[in-house]
Amino acid sequence: MVNTIIALYSWTNGVIMIAIFALVCIILVGILINFMSSGKKKGTSSNLSEEDSSAD
Repeated sequence: MVNTIIALYSWTNGVIMIAIFALVCIILVGILINFMSSGKKKGTSSNLSEEDSSAD
């Protein structure tokens, strides 16, 4: 009885779905870290341009 229930489940499909989900999560975290690190550089340059325009 137990063997027939286990045979109906496809382990391959579940493993593939988990692998795709993990890959998407890793990619999204990488993109988020990239945005956070590049945002600091742009923020400092915009502050400098605002200070230069107010000094004129």
